[in-house]
Amino acid sequence: MYRKQKSSNTSPMKKIICLTDVRKTYGINESAYEALKGINLRINAGEMVAVMGPSGSGKSTLMNILGLLDTPSSGKYQIDGRDTKSLDDDQMSELRNRTVGFIFQSFNLLPRITVLENIERPMVYAGITPRERHASALTNLEKVDLLNKASRFPPQLSGGQIQRVAIARALVMNPAIILADEPTGNLDSVTSTQVMELLCHINKQGNTVIIVTHSNEIASYAKRIIVIRDGLISEDKKT
Repeated sequence: MYRKQKSSNTSPMKKIICLTDVRKTYGINESAYEALKGINLRINAGEMVAVMGPSGSGKSTLMNILGLLDTPSSGKYQIDGRDTKSLDDDQMSELRNRTVGFIFQSFNLLPRITVLENIERPMVYAGITPRERHASALTNLEKVDLLNKASRFPPQLSGGQIQRVAIARALVMNPAIILADEPTGNLDSVTSTQVMELLCHINKQGNTVIIVTHSNEIASYAKRIIVIRDGLISEDKKT
């Protein structure tokens, strides 16, 4: 079910994310605060990138823009070849649902529906038939080795199992990009390693993986580290 793409060491490389002088300002007049001050960033299809920075640096704002949860105040953002400025709200939602898979620190699973139903949820929004939803959800649940938990509810699972369910949910729409916000923040060290190894495997299948993290250890799994400070990229290095 993974979308096959050229890996990051294949030439020529396709740019899947392209930001040009992206700025984001909150508030107006005297209360205005510029969270991003002119971000220029290119990420190639198949890369695994870590985004780091202290609290208040702008990395969460950048993540929201990358994931199409927010829009720049100025500048240009192209994702998978599409200029986001030309999209209306419905088009933006459709592009987000089909292009970006989200993995959150807080998991964001619905506790009163089953694991399988949680995984199916993005496909419901996309209008995919129940039969296709069911088959795809089972396939992706098997990929994270939790097929035997399909009928369980999230509160019945461990933290690591819940995060693996969240990863399966992120994969069901075959997204080009996986955006993981502190994906191991609520997990112990052993489980964190297992989750990161799974994300590395997903990346090797061709998905672009972007991880927002405070942890140097988690960032070390990426092949490229971007550091945000005071609304600007202060470092961009290969590992």
